[in-house]
Amino acid sequence: MEKSIISEGKTTNEAIEKGLEQLKVSKNMVDIKVLENSEKRSFFSILSPRVVKVQLTIKEEKDHNEHIKKEKKEAELSDKEEKIVIDNISKFMTEFLEKTEENAKFNVKISKSTVYVDIESQEIGFLIGYRGETLYAFQNILSAVANKGIEQKVRVILDIEGYKAKREKALEELAEKIEKTVIKTRKSVTLEPMQAYERKIIHTKLQNSEKVETRSIGEEPRRRIVVELKRK
Repeated sequence: MEKSIISEGKTTNEAIEKGLEQLKVSKNMVDIKVLENSEKRSFFSILSPRVVKVQLTIKEEKDHNEHIKKEKKEAELSDKEEKIVIDNISKFMTEFLEKTEENAKFNVKISKSTVYVDIESQEIGFLIGYRGETLYAFQNILSAVANKGIEQKVRVILDIEGYKAKREKALEELAEKIEKTVIKTRKSVTLEPMQAYERKIIHTKLQNSEKVETRSIGEEPRRRIVVELKRK
């Protein structure tokens, strides 16, 4: 794995995200240095495309491990906080389902700083929406509800009728199909816009491919993946 790369984008955030996807690491695992900012351009380069260059360097293993230990320590919830979180979500979900789908059931589990909420009901598909857009919007609402009245921030992971597992399987199958298409036609394939978690599934599935590689283009929410032959 490369230890340091230079990434470009129309904005600083775009350049950073591209670099992270190339290195296959999260933002807390790298040191970031802005090399060239599009806003600091001379008169003679004013007609050139807007470009921001950043250097991403993977942190030393020791530094990363210390960060992980600190993160784990900060993620611990007290018994009192866990009870508050469960009560917050349980009360909200009970009232919500009474008004939408009385036969639906939900389950709440907590692991460190993550809360898992599963909803079971064949009549509540409207909460999933197109490609899970409604599900993730509702997940954000539950996150706000769960964090009410506690100091430690928790993350909420919502699933409905096992949608996420089914979607992950479908995306992995899509990745395999696109890989074969690119190898056969020797032409790159650009997928439709996807959310970050979906792009990660595609990247992960193809990261060990011997013949193709993946990269992301565009800006949110229209960011999409390009699958292409590896450059020799």
